[in-house]
Amino acid sequence: MRRATVAVAAIGAVLVPVAPVSAAAPPKVDLRADVDRDGRVDVTGTTDTDGEDGWSAGRGAVFLPNIDDDTKRCRTIGPGGRKLTDTELAACNDAADEVVNGAADAADLARVRSVPLSGASGSARGSVSLVAGARQVRVFVKRGDAWAPVTTRTRLTAAELRSGVEFGVEGRDVIRDTAVWDGRAVIRLTVTDRGRSASDEVTLRAAPLLTHHHLQRAQQVMVTTVPGSDPYARRQRAFVKGLAAEAKAAGIDKPLVTFDKYGDIWAQDFVEPGYVSMTGPGGRRQVIRVMLRSAQADRTAGRELFEKLRGNGVGVVQVSGVRDSEEWTLNSMGNLETVPPYARGGRSYPAGRIIMGERKDNGSKPARAMRTLLTSQGFQDPLLLDTSWLHVGHVDEFVQFLPADTPRGWKIGIADPEAGLKLLRDAKKAGHGGTRMFSVPGTGETPAPEETIAQALASKWLVADNLLAAERVKANLAVLQRETGATDAEVVRVPALYTRGTEQGEAGDRVPRLSRLGAGGAPLPEALREHGQQKRLPAGADRAGGRGTVMTSAYVPGAVNGVLLGRDRYLAPRQWGPVIGGKDVFTEAVSAAYRREGLKVSYIDDWYTYHLGMGEVHCGTNTLREATDAWWKAKR
Repeated sequence: MRRATVAVAAIGAVLVPVAPVSAAAPPKVDLRADVDRDGRVDVTGTTDTDGEDGWSAGRGAVFLPNIDDDTKRCRTIGPGGRKLTDTELAACNDAADEVVNGAADAADLARVRSVPLSGASGSARGSVSLVAGARQVRVFVKRGDAWAPVTTRTRLTAAELRSGVEFGVEGRDVIRDTAVWDGRAVIRLTVTDRGRSASDEVTLRAAPLLTHHHLQRAQQVMVTTVPGSDPYARRQRAFVKGLAAEAKAAGIDKPLVTFDKYGDIWAQDFVEPGYVSMTGPGGRRQVIRVMLRSAQADRTAGRELFEKLRGNGVGVVQVSGVRDSEEWTLNSMGNLETVPPYARGGRSYPAGRIIMGERKDNGSKPARAMRTLLTSQGFQDPLLLDTSWLHVGHVDEFVQFLPADTPRGWKIGIADPEAGLKLLRDAKKAGHGGTRMFSVPGTGETPAPEETIAQALASKWLVADNLLAAERVKANLAVLQRETGATDAEVVRVPALYTRGTEQGEAGDRVPRLSRLGAGGAPLPEALREHGQQKRLPAGADRAGGRGTVMTSAYVPGAVNGVLLGRDRYLAPRQWGPVIGGKDVFTEAVSAAYRREGLKVSYIDDWYTYHLGMGEVHCGTNTLREATDAWWKAKR
């Protein structure tokens, strides 16, 4: 409230008012940010004034966690060739110093501007402070062509205030736990002039770290290469060569990203590619890819994310505080998939929603630290599905999401064990019970499986295991349909078969897919004994949960465990099923299921490279996808 004092003077007997000396008005300070997310800060109109003090999913200024390494300055080897610790590797990025490292780094700064204060006197001075987020955020001021960090000693001159000041904002890290920091930064500009002070504030929030979904186009494929001249290494290189050809045929021009240092063949499992983004100049999306390392501290392959991928526009995030009691295999990233965007029951997921597997039968869940990080982003709140019935326990073993020409834009692809059993029963009924169950040829070290369709169906466990799998798949599908609203017409059922393997069965029972042996009972190749998914299964994995729960893995290579390479291109593991009339009955049925959805299916052989190690094509590969969509705007 302004106050004024009236003075009077006596002239003779008449009191004459004396005009008061006007107190200087406080400066009209106005600080603005890109509240409407169009890529520019409006300092002349009002498009960025409404809601500048708040933040919502659809409106409010955004800044990036500036965790890439645009100039590749971060070292991956210590002095004298010393191996850096994981903590040391993660400590370096563009936000780790007080320097704007070139034009690419400057592009990662969110802009904040002050409205020109044309009436400022020559004595006016300004200062900037972070009211919230001071430990997690850094502010720079642009002076000429250079950026200087704002400190408590930074003073803005009258000339700067008159012309308007440009600031740049970066986050020092992603949001990890909203109980510690909710991602918000409140910046205050204070101006003092003619003895009066005034201030204005704007609120920004860190862009959420988001995972990709299958409506985002694949731009590059990642895979591990295995050195050596042994039979496994040669077959794995053949797989990589075939994968490159399939990617090219799908229209992916960029070459494969190959991990070649640590020999972990499960490229899906030690990393989940994600991204953070905001709108940059001209409305273009400014993106930093974020490689989210699996919450498995002893999985050394995750170090290659820092050593090879971190750079211009690419950062790496790893979590800490994972407890030894948290099941290792559930923390693999094959146990993290993303439902495409949807809205249901008053909740909207414009960037999609994460699904992860848990073992309800014994209470095991993915690491709390990872779940907290993902939930804290505020956009893809993880939904847990029951994977108690699976040896490895990953959601990618039975569910996927496929683009579709429907109002929703996608369908659920689901493994169908009952359809798999029907294929065998129909074949036997037609007189083909004596046909070999698998058409895969043997190798020098592993003989071809010899069991027939009739023998497989006569197995004490195979039918029971697949009826159990069908029951568990249906229960998980019901959860997905309840949460997303997807109808039965929006479900693509893909034939599949699962088995526990003979080491869970009884003596003499013939089920060929074994967890530690190859088809036909032969020892697995050394590479799969070393890198197979069963390497870190929980103790008693054959019957986990304390209630005799049977845990299974794919008997026929899991078709849903493939890679969507393009809007209409799908790469599945070669089925190697029974050949009747010159045709593989599983290949025919799988192709028909995808073809009905407008997808062209191609196949790649992964039997000896991944399948016998409890994984498939999806488990052994990964994809980098486009990130140009506005994550705050639902497409449908």
